[in-house]
Amino acid sequence: MIPAEASRIMSGMAPEAELVIAAGEMPGYLAPTAALVVAAAVIGYLSARARVVPIVGFLVAGVLIGPAQLGIVENGEAVEAAADIGVILLLFTIGIEFSLERLARVWTWIAVAGGLQLVLATGAGLGLTLALGGGWRDGLFTGFLLALSSTAIVLKLLGERRENSAVRGRLALAVLIAQDLAVVAMVLVVPLLGAGTGADGEGSGGGSLLWALLTAVAVIAVVLVLARRVMPTVLDVVARTCSPEVFLLAIVAVCFGTAYLTALSGVSVSLGAFLAGLVVSESRTSSQAFAEVLPLQIVFSAVFFVSVGMLLDVGFMLANLPLVLGAAAVVLLVKTLTTAVAATAVRIPVRTAVATGLLLAQVGEFSFVLLTVGTAAGLAPLGLADDGAQVAVATTVLLMLVTPQLAAAGARIDRSRAAGPGDAGGHAGSAPRGHVAIIGWGPTALEVAAALRGRGVDVVMTTLNPDGAAQAESAGHRVVRGDPTKAEILRTAGVPDVRLVVVAEDDPEQAVRVVASARAVTDAPILARPLGAVDVAELADAGADHILDRDRLSGQALLRSVLGELGHPVVHPSRGRAVVDTARVVRYAWPEGSGCGHGTASRPVLPLAPGCVGCLQEGTEWVHLRTCLSCGYVGCCDSSERRHARAHAAADAHPLVASAEPGESWAYCFVDDVTVPAPAGAAPEAESSPAASPPP
Repeated sequence: MIPAEASRIMSGMAPEAELVIAAGEMPGYLAPTAALVVAAAVIGYLSARARVVPIVGFLVAGVLIGPAQLGIVENGEAVEAAADIGVILLLFTIGIEFSLERLARVWTWIAVAGGLQLVLATGAGLGLTLALGGGWRDGLFTGFLLALSSTAIVLKLLGERRENSAVRGRLALAVLIAQDLAVVAMVLVVPLLGAGTGADGEGSGGGSLLWALLTAVAVIAVVLVLARRVMPTVLDVVARTCSPEVFLLAIVAVCFGTAYLTALSGVSVSLGAFLAGLVVSESRTSSQAFAEVLPLQIVFSAVFFVSVGMLLDVGFMLANLPLVLGAAAVVLLVKTLTTAVAATAVRIPVRTAVATGLLLAQVGEFSFVLLTVGTAAGLAPLGLADDGAQVAVATTVLLMLVTPQLAAAGARIDRSRAAGPGDAGGHAGSAPRGHVAIIGWGPTALEVAAALRGRGVDVVMTTLNPDGAAQAESAGHRVVRGDPTKAEILRTAGVPDVRLVVVAEDDPEQAVRVVASARAVTDAPILARPLGAVDVAELADAGADHILDRDRLSGQALLRSVLGELGHPVVHPSRGRAVVDTARVVRYAWPEGSGCGHGTASRPVLPLAPGCVGCLQEGTEWVHLRTCLSCGYVGCCDSSERRHARAHAAADAHPLVASAEPGESWAYCFVDDVTVPAPAGAAPEAESSPAASPPP
């Protein structure tokens, strides 16, 4: 919400010359947009490497490329539009996570704590202006600017710190909602404060204000009714297409459609986006919606923070450093105290109240909107005439920059875990730790889930198919709906903390994508069971530890592999000998300098049988087992009568084998007579790896 006019009202903010790119008919928006995104990406990367909160990096990027510094990007319409979209998507995702139930639980906080904070902060701004010799109109205008905090930065920080469900997080959101509601009235009142407003104007303004507030209440009521009665059914119908693209378009349509309708009625676009998120939160597809929108939200939110940094004029700040630092210190103190006092009014412990005050101690993005409106009406912050706007911008950006540190300081102060309204977790809930995640649906997945629950193992199932999700829920399983290739869906299902991931996707290509996505968020074993042609190497490279080829295995193989990985007893017809796990990937990254020139023949394989293939066919016995590293053939060693491992190597020109005996992890080349103990990347890992192992 950083309109282009906000930069034009400040002297020195825009250079006379515009950026000119000699590249034919290049669109005017392309160069500044590219510069903005590249700067955000580069400085965001550097911030991540330096372990600095990305928001700070984005603000610094904006300061550097802004019109008052390097002048690479002007704060034009394209940047303004992207920044607005960032705020809309951010508030939309927060609404999805929050839910109407949790909103109802903090309604008292919104009305009492939020209302009192607005009154106290506005009064403090009025008092400061009067103390500096300004008029009451400028004072009230200053109070409005001071009362608002940054919804975008605070909610982004809470999400990154995973504090949305903490007491201070929920209290901060309640106060921010109250502030967003108050913006409706402030935007209408500020023009009336301008010099020359007569009695008629005030009367007309009062009527307009009342009408705007009544309209806002009516719009909110309609949105909430839609959330309960209509939208869940509509989104379920869209989700049944099982098309992430169509679902994303539907979700974005809900977001921007609701924001547009609320804006028409005079309600802030930001509040409209939050209400749209609440609408979606009432659907069973809320987790899927959040995961689909999150990448867009991240991109546009970064643009928003960069656009805020672009407003700062470093030259003015350095020339008036005592004034700017003094104003920032006063704002920090006033915002912290007024918010803390308001929080104690709803019986929040003092330490949590102070922590919340530090979290909301900055000036918000909507203050720029009010600054534009007020300046056009002849008002000046603190009654400082032209310098007032520059001081307000510099103070706002400085406090935004230090907000991550203030939030961290507040977290250290807040050692209380007192319960309050809405102590329940996020809308999607939290997955149990140490559970099994089953990704996919169908009879086999349901059979495994039921067997695990029967043995006391916690299970969370994930699927994009609404009917499959409903079937799993009817069977009593916990289900996370959404695309399992999205990291947010996997995190909601608790995949980072699982004991085992079971990928029961039928399509082999989808199975590879899901395995790769799961491996990116967890180190737990991953078992894949695709249907059709199985590319063992591709699945293994994606991160699968076990692969079940349904063409070769019985219907009970998946369950046996799962139970075996979890340490549950499984009966094998082993006749007292070692049994090869035909679902476990055998992989040897053949080392350099081994004295063997056949290392390229080693690739990820699945053992073809639980015992020696030749001996099983002939009904004979074996001593030890070896697995071919080229095709997975399981043969008996040279101590066995038939020596099937060596015979297979000679017949098929597959020279490399690995020991399939428990506790051994070595490989051997028949041609070069080279034994390689425990090569790097070997799987399965041995319980012990002797330096010198007997050859086959």
